[in-house]
Order: sequence, then C-alpha cells, then structure tokens
Amino acid sequence: MSSREQAVDAVRTLLAYLEDDTEREGLSNTPRRVIDSWDEIFSGYEGDAAAVLESTFNSEDYDGIVLLRDIEFNSTCEHHLQPFNGRAHVAYIPIKRIVGISKLARLVDLHARRLQNQERITKDVADDIEQHLSPLGAAVIIEARHGCMMCRGVRKQNAVMTTSAMRGVFFDKAEARTELMQLIRSTPLSN
Repeated sequence: MSSREQAVDAVRTLLAYLEDDTEREGLSNTPRRVIDSWDEIFSGYEGDAAAVLESTFNSEDYDGIVLLRDIEFNSTCEHHLQPFNGRAHVAYIPIKRIVGISKLARLVDLHARRLQNQERITKDVADDIEQHLSPLGAAVIIEARHGCMMCRGVRKQNAVMTTSAMRGVFFDKAEARTELMQLIRSTPLSN
C-alpha cells in the first residue's frame, strides 16, 4: 500500500493533468484536503462486520420482522470514482438474538464507505446479517442514484437503481416478502 505522501503526490499529478497552475491559491492545498476527505469517505476499510454485530440482546421470543428502513448512505463507484447515494432497507427475522438498530445502519456504512458497486453492498450486508445473527431470514433492498449516470455518459438525473438480496424465509416464502414490502412502503413517520 502507498504511503500518505505518495497519495498526496498522486492527487497533485491528477490536478496537473487538468490545470496548468496547481500551486495557485485555490489548489495548493487540494492534494492534502483530498486525502483527508478520503480518510473519512473510505473509512469502511477499517471496520469489521463481526465487531459491528457482536453486541446482541435476547429476542424475548420476538419472531416478527425487524426492519430498519430508509437508512441513508453515500458510497463511491469503483468504476468511475463517482459518488452514489440513496437509502437501504435492512430486515431480518430473529430466532434468539436481536441486535441494536444502530448496528444495522453502521453495517450499511461499513460497506458503503469503500470503493463499491451497489450490488456488492446489498449482498454483503445480507450475508453479514445471515452469518453473524443466524436469523430465520435476512433481506436488504437498496435504492440509489449514481453520479456516473448523472454527470457523464447517459446523463439521466432521475434514474434510481434498486437491488435486493433475500435470504432464508424472505427467499423461500412469498408471504414473508410481501409483508416486508408492505412494511417498507408504509407511511413514513411525521416529524
């Protein structure tokens, strides 16, 4: 892996490709600012799904759907280094253990804060829930708008990509999927 200074120099090289005067006031500190921002934007490489999901509670025989919907996220397309953002809906049906709801949002962020594609985030979040919580079922649905579609190429501003991953009863039982979709589409809480 490259050092931080090598990364700063690489950004400086990219700026020189675009701009003759990379030392002008507005650009002179840009390479360091870019790397500082990337430390935050790509912080998902530092995390671990097992650690996020390790703290669980007794389900007290709750056997219905647990859904955290409308989890906003930001990610970066690995193909064009363009941002994409949207919302994730994450659900599972516990057997004996439940996890704090903030952990579901943290799990989405863990995967989103990497160079990514939407399909991989969807699959990996579902796989982590299945592996670490062992529920009756896990489901992840992600809706996102992609910068690579909006500012280049086809330039479609309102296109929304939807991906889903269904595990266990959400895959096997149409009734479980139908109930999940009804919960996702239910009226949002008012503020």
